[in-house]
Amino acid sequence: MSQLTTEPATRTSAPALEALHHLGLTVSDIERSEAWYTQVLGLERMFVEDHHGGSGYAVVLNRPGTSLFIGLDHHDGNQGERFDERRTGLDHVAIAVASRDELDRWVEHLDAIGVAHSGVTDVDEPFPFAALVVRDPDNIQLELTWMS
Repeated sequence: MSQLTTEPATRTSAPALEALHHLGLTVSDIERSEAWYTQVLGLERMFVEDHHGGSGYAVVLNRPGTSLFIGLDHHDGNQGERFDERRTGLDHVAIAVASRDELDRWVEHLDAIGVAHSGVTDVDEPFPFAALVVRDPDNIQLELTWMS
């Protein structure tokens, strides 16, 4: 749980937010990851951009027809270690799907291309939802989620 370091002088509402703009994931092998995200999630390369200060670059992918953008980042100082959600930082990424039936279609897709996954888990508490988990080549957990 987050703690404030000082008491706020006055109570105010935080300014408005719209949605997640994009997600940047540091990967160990850009080419391998781009091929995986393209085949598995149907993303397409939009552009490549250099990092400020010349420390690497990002390949920015988009799922056509959606506002889902994922940047695959290469940092010159990356040692190639695999992702571990038990360290400080990212735990997992959850991507919404439109219906419970779409999760079954994802299982069929993943099975057809030979990608390991958790199978669909249906949950009733604390609210109804279903999820399907898959891991990318760097072990980053991606959760496809439907909420009723």
